[in-house]
Amino acid sequence: MSTKHFFPSTEGVVVLGLESLVARNKHLALDAPNKVVYSKTHHPSKVTVISGGGSGHEPAWSGYVGDGMLAAAVNGEVFASPSTKQVMAAISHVPSDAGIILCITNYTGDNLHFGLAREKAAGMGHNVAILRMTDDVALGRKQTENTGRRGLAANMYVLKLCGSAAEDGYDFDKCMKIGEAVNANAVTVGSSLDHCHIPGREHHRSVPDDTYVLGMGIHNEPGLHEKTPMPAIEEIVSDMLKYCLDPEDKDRAFVDFNPDDVVCLLINNFGGMSNFELEALTTITRKVLERDWKITPSRIHVSCFETSLNAPGWSISLLNVSGIERQTNTSIHTLLHLLDRDTKASAWPRNGYKESHLPKKQAQPSSNNTTEATTEKGPKVDPSTIESALRAACTAAIKAEPDITKWDVQMGDGDCGEAVESMCKGVLAKLDSGLCKSGALFHILDEVEAAVEEIGGTLAAIISIVLASYTSQLRLAVAREGEGLEVDVKRSGKAAGQALKNLMGYTSARQGGRTVMDALIPFCETLEGEADLGKAVEAAEKGAQSTRGMKATFGRAAYVGEQGAETQQDAPPDPGAMAAAIFLRGFLDGMSAKK
Repeated sequence: MSTKHFFPSTEGVVVLGLESLVARNKHLALDAPNKVVYSKTHHPSKVTVISGGGSGHEPAWSGYVGDGMLAAAVNGEVFASPSTKQVMAAISHVPSDAGIILCITNYTGDNLHFGLAREKAAGMGHNVAILRMTDDVALGRKQTENTGRRGLAANMYVLKLCGSAAEDGYDFDKCMKIGEAVNANAVTVGSSLDHCHIPGREHHRSVPDDTYVLGMGIHNEPGLHEKTPMPAIEEIVSDMLKYCLDPEDKDRAFVDFNPDDVVCLLINNFGGMSNFELEALTTITRKVLERDWKITPSRIHVSCFETSLNAPGWSISLLNVSGIERQTNTSIHTLLHLLDRDTKASAWPRNGYKESHLPKKQAQPSSNNTTEATTEKGPKVDPSTIESALRAACTAAIKAEPDITKWDVQMGDGDCGEAVESMCKGVLAKLDSGLCKSGALFHILDEVEAAVEEIGGTLAAIISIVLASYTSQLRLAVAREGEGLEVDVKRSGKAAGQALKNLMGYTSARQGGRTVMDALIPFCETLEGEADLGKAVEAAEKGAQSTRGMKATFGRAAYVGEQGAETQQDAPPDPGAMAAAIFLRGFLDGMSAKK
């Protein structure tokens, strides 16, 4: 792996790259502050397909923006998920009357931040859904039962067919059905000679000479296994294809490939391979497919589709088009038409690079601050009571910061206390500026959620999703029942219960996994079932305390060492769960003080 770069760090490089892409493609526009590339020719009558993720995977994601693929792409920093604010900016640039599909690669940060954006957009009245792309077969069912499979280069087949369907005028449900079926019938496995290197970062462990890694991820994750000495290339390809096609491998036989099925092949360059080798690898793959599996691909796509900076590796993706036909009742002829359909996306092979013409009637992008005009609408609450409750909750959590940090240092990476303190200080700053003065509940909830989201990180994303979804449920209730709706504890419990269900769609963490969910789940379930805030807070506290001595199965603590605990029974409580319980107790005490 080369550790020499023309740029000493990644600072500012993401936007420089996006500026280059937009400068040479007239159909594109760039929202530089939000790192969003969007199509100027997308029509609001058509389904909007948006994707995105961390940078360092170019041309993913912005190289696939254009009629016939994505309407917009959202770019985080290198190997870092974009924020919810960025995703919302993308949604605002490409509005749709038909619906919005957010295609994500099933990594934790993307699930949470795109998930929070979905909740916010739904609360604003958009028809929006998340389509998770999960084609990796290197990690089997057992290893991914908690997190789900990773999204790799077969993502591009999802984006191409779903985007083509949208461009051809298919409705929202049909586009989703095709996208989900493409994902369900796609498999990918990668191999590499070494890790990539990120400018300005410490040198990553190098793979030894005469060794290759099977199943390496695109973020420098370790592979499934290393093989040394290097086998012959036919053996390497044969090994890779077994992970994709072997029906006897019950841990990895994710897709059935029947005789005479129509299959497409995609070969992806991780970024550091020469075209000289990549084209030769494609020929070897094609020959081994025909020899060992009697598969002759109907389409072959070879390029840098989804890279890992300068990693010297590649991946094989297979798409069973016949499987999509069986799942969607869409003919193979139609599916291949969607795959072959021309697109203005610059990174898709065989692009025509046509001159773009803006439609005569273009809907103006909606503002990121769509909710500002309606902040005073909706239910009212007593300003002094809600302010007292929020102040008491934030004060209690800030006071507990030393303990939260101590617990996290023992079992995690030590940043939970600082994050909780920053969230609460952000809320207090909004209270000091008169947030609760009007008593407008939706405005208060939106601003508290914004203060939490601003901090970033997994805990903030989880809390933000719950708050945004809770608020959306109340907004929907007002839309159904009128402005006079009273938000009592029963109504709040029902909204909290649905918010919890929505959250569970974005994280696989559950009660008993030593996370903040050990407090949130019993709180929301008790509030919904008992309609009693006091009992709900007690349930949250009991859940948080139950994490003492609990083995972590989710989150960073699941793989960060437990050196701080001599035995498992000595493990401290989960800091996120305790922070939530402390905040909720403070909120209840603050409400009681005003009664």
